[in-house]
Amino acid sequence: MRAMSLRLSDEVLERLNRLADTTGRTKTYYATEAINRYLDDLEDLYLAETRWRELEEGRSETIPLEEITDQYALEDRN
Repeated sequence: MRAMSLRLSDEVLERLNRLADTTGRTKTYYATEAINRYLDDLEDLYLAETRWRELEEGRSETIPLEEITDQYALEDRN
């Protein structure tokens, strides 16, 4: 694992310290968790945007929900 340095506002650092003190976890734990969750969200967003562009440009197509539910024997909850 590699180290990284970053600058935080006094307010964010104070909140991070308070959370770490309250829970007994380290600031590093919470900073790492926050970054991981944010990266997950960003990756999902960029994937959705890419798929949307492909759909608009005709390089991809949609599949009707009924076709998916039939193919995988799923129950349509609509």
